[in-house]
Amino acid sequence: MKYGFFDDLNREYVITTPLTPYPWINYLGSQDYFALISNTAGGYSFYKDARLRRITRYRYNNVPLDLGGGKYYYINDDGDVWSPSWAPVKKDLDFYECRHGMGYTKITGEYGKVKVGITYFVPLNTNAEIHKVVVENKSEKEKKIKLFSFVEWCLWNALDDMTNFQRNYSTGEVEVEGSVIYHKTEYKERRNHYAFFSVNAPVYGFDSDRESFMGTYNGFHNPDAVFKGVPTNSIADGWHPIASHCVEVNLKPGESKVLIFLLGYVENDPEEKWEAKNVINKKKAKKMIEAFSTEEAVDKAFDELAKYWDGLLSKFVIESHDEKLNRMVNIWNQYQCMVTFNMSRSASYFESGIGRGMGFRDSNQDILGFVHQIPDRARERIIDLASTQLEDGGAYHQYQPLTKKGNNDIGSNFNDDPLWLILSTVAYIKETGDYSILDVMTPFDNDESKSTPLADHLKRSFDHVLNNLGPHGLPLIGRADWNDCLNLNCFSSEPGESFQTTTNKDGRVAESVMIAGMFCHIGEEYARLMEKIGNKEEADRAYREVKKMREVIMEHAWDGSWFLRAYDDFGRKVGSHENEEGQIFIESQGFCIMGGCGLNDGKAIQALDAVEERLATKYGIVLLNPAYTRYYIEYGEISTYPAGYKENAGIFCHNNAWIMAAEAIVGRGDKAFDYYTRIAPAYVEERSEIHRLEPYVYSQMIAGKDARRFGEAKNSWLTGTASWNFVAITQYILGIKPDFDGLKIDPCIPKAWDGYTVIRQYRGDTYRIKVKNPNHVSCGVSKITVDNKEISGNILPLFGDGKLHEVEVILG
Repeated sequence: MKYGFFDDLNREYVITTPLTPYPWINYLGSQDYFALISNTAGGYSFYKDARLRRITRYRYNNVPLDLGGGKYYYINDDGDVWSPSWAPVKKDLDFYECRHGMGYTKITGEYGKVKVGITYFVPLNTNAEIHKVVVENKSEKEKKIKLFSFVEWCLWNALDDMTNFQRNYSTGEVEVEGSVIYHKTEYKERRNHYAFFSVNAPVYGFDSDRESFMGTYNGFHNPDAVFKGVPTNSIADGWHPIASHCVEVNLKPGESKVLIFLLGYVENDPEEKWEAKNVINKKKAKKMIEAFSTEEAVDKAFDELAKYWDGLLSKFVIESHDEKLNRMVNIWNQYQCMVTFNMSRSASYFESGIGRGMGFRDSNQDILGFVHQIPDRARERIIDLASTQLEDGGAYHQYQPLTKKGNNDIGSNFNDDPLWLILSTVAYIKETGDYSILDVMTPFDNDESKSTPLADHLKRSFDHVLNNLGPHGLPLIGRADWNDCLNLNCFSSEPGESFQTTTNKDGRVAESVMIAGMFCHIGEEYARLMEKIGNKEEADRAYREVKKMREVIMEHAWDGSWFLRAYDDFGRKVGSHENEEGQIFIESQGFCIMGGCGLNDGKAIQALDAVEERLATKYGIVLLNPAYTRYYIEYGEISTYPAGYKENAGIFCHNNAWIMAAEAIVGRGDKAFDYYTRIAPAYVEERSEIHRLEPYVYSQMIAGKDARRFGEAKNSWLTGTASWNFVAITQYILGIKPDFDGLKIDPCIPKAWDGYTVIRQYRGDTYRIKVKNPNHVSCGVSKITVDNKEISGNILPLFGDGKLHEVEVILG
């Protein structure tokens, strides 16, 4: 069942009912100011950091769902009250539509011959969001309408807002000047910041105190002021500050009126603190308000945003026979990659923005999916990440985006983290050819006195694995590897208690086969990078260590039909046919094959056949099998989940891409693409009533075959699934792969395909690559011509002339 449709021409998903199975959201903003907005106008806004600079309030897990706050508008049409976004009033509308686009959302509602359309977006280079509201009278009589806006301010630190009521109920302060409501709570403190909400029209009245606006025992659906049609002109003094304008809109038959609302944030310089005693300095706010005071200015800003996305999405474009493939690659996958770059895993409808900052592992992987769009920002992010690294090569698992300081609460004992920094840096250099990043002096733990070139950080990342090997010569897992819930060194007396890292009395510690596979894959990339910069000694050393690790894997991590997942702290196998449950895991099958293990003796094929037999389902590949049905204290959190959910045999979509890549590596293009279509959002739209989450973006997890709700997704938007699936489809399946010396062309596609065309911008040039498959093979390049001249090999030459170059690729 579908709840809308894709409008590919406008790059929008159009939702045709407010009653989606779960709130379907979008993101506004691309630089410092961001907002989440659902298809019924729920959500919130923040500046840079969803925890430390929250602007508006949202209540997660609210009942009814998604009525925890939002950017709401109410219409009072002669006493008849409704909302164009359906929520929060929830009156049945004569027409409803939500269009989620690239950095904007348009919601349109019609009731009683009045049509209201709202366009929400964040202009480029602006710390504010615009709500363009168009009210149209479609009746044959004059309409006298009162339109009420509504946002609820947060008290800046979202965690403090949810916990420190004894203080916060006494700190709310506002100023009202004309049609602008200023929220100045905490302005007296060192932060010197405030927010504002304005409208470009005279107001009939306003409210800035929630109780005065709503009534003590009312909700968002029935605020007193709206239903009475009379704002109270309340001034918040402690308690709960809000911002609501009341605007009278008088319309003749067929007439429409445009109102521009601006919700913004200002951080003043110290010398700009006060205009007068206890009166905030409003210069920056007034400048923003003036800049977007007219419909023409707003439309120009919207056009600039559209051109910005035109530019981003022009870097990689596919033309194929499959419209769903085109839709995913050209629009939604790349869009999601940019959102995950901006947000990491911090702020969604499943992440509150409070508990997590930017993930070290997460953000490095996100770079893989967006580096081709904005390489300069990838470079900046790599340096930020490396700056949180520790001197021993380890890294803080998370850091706070506002302060860029490592999170001591989480710590640094995730032993896969350091390797991801190598992979993201290599991806950046392959995309740009910019080796100078390796010379950037970069601190450890943000201590400038401990700065070394980035190249040294990469060496320490590589050596962190070698300095932490276990009894089999495999890497120690630490608190966990990529699978946060596989806590093989961690014990607790009862499930749910905090885990403490320990070793047992024999001194053995748990080892990760996945990190071993990562080391082979990423370590070889490190060795190649060292070759490119002329450091032959380091390259040779790296190649030797990778070769040695492959040998260790084949000796100690092959279980007869697949790769083991790990050894636990007692030296026992994990992910083995010897285990009662959890006999095979997905991660080590993908990364060991990506790392070159088992390619020459048929074992890679054997492992992938085991994946198909034991792990593959119609909705994707589950993480392990059989699911754990009881708690294993020596395995940690992974066995605390019900069977079929999350890490306990859920379909963890992130790692499905590693199997797609592995299938492509062994030349099985049909299987690689088949797995791609099982989880790619555009291909699951028809079963939205089962999947439940947005049919235009990937989710982290889909309930596995052991779950009662098999096929139901959770945790959409902010997931490494986005970047890795983009890498899998564009680099491993379509085979357009950036390399140190140019674009490498190496497709592995379904045999039935006749071909496809990819337009790829790369290092200032544009390549139109026409792949033809006359012999209907999966892989193998027999001939490449560039500008009608045949080249040797499969790496396209670099021109540097900024022109379009025609490439023809013949498979065979």
